[in-house]
Amino acid sequence: MWSLLVAVASVALSQDTDTTFAVRQGQRLEVSDFGGEVVIKAWRQNSVRVRATHSSRERVLISTDGATISINGSSRHGPAMVDYEILAPAWIPLSVSGTPSAEVRIEGTEAEVTVETVEGSVYVVGGRGNISLHTVEGEVSLANASGHIELNSVDGSIELKESSGDVRAETVDGTITLLDIESADVDASTVDGTIEYDGTIKDGGRYRFQSHDGDVTVSIPERANVTVSVATFSGDFDSAFPITLKDKTRHRFNFTLGSGSARLELESFGGSIGLRRPGQVHDQGNENQNYEE
Repeated sequence: MWSLLVAVASVALSQDTDTTFAVRQGQRLEVSDFGGEVVIKAWRQNSVRVRATHSSRERVLISTDGATISINGSSRHGPAMVDYEILAPAWIPLSVSGTPSAEVRIEGTEAEVTVETVEGSVYVVGGRGNISLHTVEGEVSLANASGHIELNSVDGSIELKESSGDVRAETVDGTITLLDIESADVDASTVDGTIEYDGTIKDGGRYRFQSHDGDVTVSIPERANVTVSVATFSGDFDSAFPITLKDKTRHRFNFTLGSGSARLELESFGGSIGLRRPGQVHDQGNENQNYEE
């Protein structure tokens, strides 16, 4: 049964809530917002401070159910639109939902993170374990994270930097940028946008990058052991280093570097595909395509 921890009602002339409560290891924090901005920053206290801006007709409810602490707005006249500024321990898992709209910013977390919003961008720095960031209309940006990472947008770009772990990134109308990534399992796809990947190619790893109507550019570290499969219908292919093609057809071919233990699949229907050295994914290809058939 839900037991009310804190219920802070706006006084007639007040438009702010400011309250702090203790938390303990094993608990998780869930924030729901109908429309507004949610900003969560880590601090070193074993407590959560909630500062919220809202109208005098709305209130912020903080309740607990077992290990889950929930924060949400309430109004007698319909869903509440609240702007949150929250300080929380870095160790506490976070879940944020914004329906239909909310912009979410999280900084300094060292725990699991789940964010789902319909209209609004998502920006996260930090995260460990399962990390899932989803929006329909907006950008998704994640940095300094590690674990199982899932990033999804329908109408917006995706950016992942300085992170490690399994990566899944998908958007319909937007670019995907993956920089300084350490992973043995990466899958990124977009319909209308470019893909850039600069990261590890580990022995035995699996990497797949697919765009229907955009360029795909991937860095290959020196001494990588990888079997590369390339497919493009109407775009070009170029490499910043020499390779020898085999099993070449008009639109598809393969080649192997080193032992070929990792697998790298590159596909673009209407865009070009380029291979670069680490740190050079933004470079244009050489005029010499640098491959032999």
